[in-house]
Amino acid sequence: MSSSQGFRESSPAGAPGRRRSQFTYRHLSQLASYSTTNPLRVIAHIDLDAFYAQCEMVRLGVAEDQPLAVQQWQGLIAVNYPARATGIGRHCTVTDAKKLCPNLIAQHVATWREGDDKWAYHPDAAANIATHKVSLDPYRLESRKILAVIKESLPPNLQKVEKASIDEVFLDLSAHVHSLLLERFEELARPPPYDDPTEQLPMPSISALDWKADALVDLDDEDAEIDDPDWDDVAILIGSEIVRYVRAAVKEKLKYTCSAGIANSKMVSKLGSAYKKPNQQTVIRNRARQQFLSGFKFTKIRNLGGKLGEQVVQLFNTDSVQDLLVIPVEQLKSKLGDDTGVWVHNIIRGVDTSEVNSRTQIKSMLSAKSFKPTINTFEQGVKWLRIFAADIFSRLVEEGVLENRRRPKTINLHHRHGAQTRSRQGPIPQGRSLDESTLFELARGLLSQIVLEGKVWPCANLSLSVGGFEDGITGNMGIGSFLVKGEEAQALKANSSGAPQSRSDLRAQPTKRRRVDYGGIQRFFSQKQQPSRDGEYGLGSDDTSPTHEGETASEKPLSDDAASENNAAYMCLRCKTTFEDAEQEQNHNDWHLAKDLQEEEERRGSSRFAHPSPASASTSGNMSRKGAAAHRRAGRPKKTDSKQSKLSFG
Repeated sequence: MSSSQGFRESSPAGAPGRRRSQFTYRHLSQLASYSTTNPLRVIAHIDLDAFYAQCEMVRLGVAEDQPLAVQQWQGLIAVNYPARATGIGRHCTVTDAKKLCPNLIAQHVATWREGDDKWAYHPDAAANIATHKVSLDPYRLESRKILAVIKESLPPNLQKVEKASIDEVFLDLSAHVHSLLLERFEELARPPPYDDPTEQLPMPSISALDWKADALVDLDDEDAEIDDPDWDDVAILIGSEIVRYVRAAVKEKLKYTCSAGIANSKMVSKLGSAYKKPNQQTVIRNRARQQFLSGFKFTKIRNLGGKLGEQVVQLFNTDSVQDLLVIPVEQLKSKLGDDTGVWVHNIIRGVDTSEVNSRTQIKSMLSAKSFKPTINTFEQGVKWLRIFAADIFSRLVEEGVLENRRRPKTINLHHRHGAQTRSRQGPIPQGRSLDESTLFELARGLLSQIVLEGKVWPCANLSLSVGGFEDGITGNMGIGSFLVKGEEAQALKANSSGAPQSRSDLRAQPTKRRRVDYGGIQRFFSQKQQPSRDGEYGLGSDDTSPTHEGETASEKPLSDDAASENNAAYMCLRCKTTFEDAEQEQNHNDWHLAKDLQEEEERRGSSRFAHPSPASASTSGNMSRKGAAAHRRAGRPKKTDSKQSKLSFG
């Protein structure tokens, strides 16, 4: 991109009659630090056009004007733009779509076939729903390639990229735009007058901007277009040049087209990317933002499309942004609450300070199958778990699990029988290499736990997921080895060096949970034991409901009804005690920890801590604060450093 690209005839800075900019030197400097409230901020949203369909077009090498749809069983999940022109939509069946367009290519998605160890494109997949499972891996692979090209097209030290979904990316171009502004405009590189950052910038030394092929949103006041552009216009123009360059690189290297929106916020840029499709980009200048948003239904805005949007529609009897703009903020606050009312007031005016999050690593992986017809035996379930394990492991390899770059810590199994969903969770052994057979055996063990409860067949859905990803570290023991009793610590040490674990070792390791303070450690010594049941691995209470086969759905807690039906959902792995809810289980686990610490100290004969019996600990709350402090000081051999802290059970 040349330094003069995008500009036409200039008017000299400081010419007679030229006013000062509305922006200050502070605004300019904040641009380099990605300030989310900066009015010069430049955010882009890049959206691949009919992504799944494009992937198949590129893979098959078909012409750009060839109608194509992606088929899943007898339905369509993606339709390219030539096919849409014939009236085909995603709600069409394959039969109806071919009536509308006889030369339509209906390409079935790749599937895992029962017994195979790799997904593939099977010509008979649509007729074998009972023995095949959808795989979206081809599209995930292409998505990663596209993201890599986008990053390669931007300066490595001036990029902030957020992968929003498999086919969407946000870019915060502020720092990159800042560097180009200083390069192109000498007046901006000079220090502010009197070294005062609140001084207003001079107006840009140009009288017109060349938007090239951009779809520029019109202003509500046509006379406003004759005004000289200010620095927010120049900044967003430079941002549009960067995005045009990125889109061209994706097209040249990978043959994919994408649309884009460029604006001052994530919300407006996302609306802009869908404004002119396919293969175009829309620029929404600050001065055109209100005109742009006025034409939308506010239910199309993110976070206003669900229950909140429905509530606003009912309260104000409209779904139009334009109608809502005339409602005073005080009235919105009185109807929706202070925080929500202010947020709605701002968001319909395009005020969105949400940050572009540069973290692009996945947090979980899920493989799922809805059974039509249902499955009825443990053996059938095991066959599908083998496919799920292979599916997930192939994606883990791409994440670097073989090189120990990243690996998951937990495995989850969800089983649906009628209206009831049962869930189990367990730890994935750390300190040794993770392979497909390990995932399968862990999943099989979790299914065995569910089957032991009875009344689990027929099964309508199974899903297996892994989560808790962390960067791999070798040769180090976890802190847990310092907080458990001697034999368990030795086992953890052995595992950190790669020693194999037996299944009994796995059962002995409790699932790591968030620590919560429920009123002091003393209460755990007097915790009552509950009747126990047999179990294996860690048990969890999360229920994953796949929204689309093969795609990750959100995690949510079991409902009270489901939890009461699933009696073994909360169980201590050390003494097999069961509990009614997570709070009781957490209290019990902390009781074990406190007892382990106490017994370890007693064995060492240390005099640093007071060691009351469980009975005395249960009554220690009656001690006065002064008496408790004296009780703790009695066993201290020396004064504690101000930066240290010690546990006290007394």
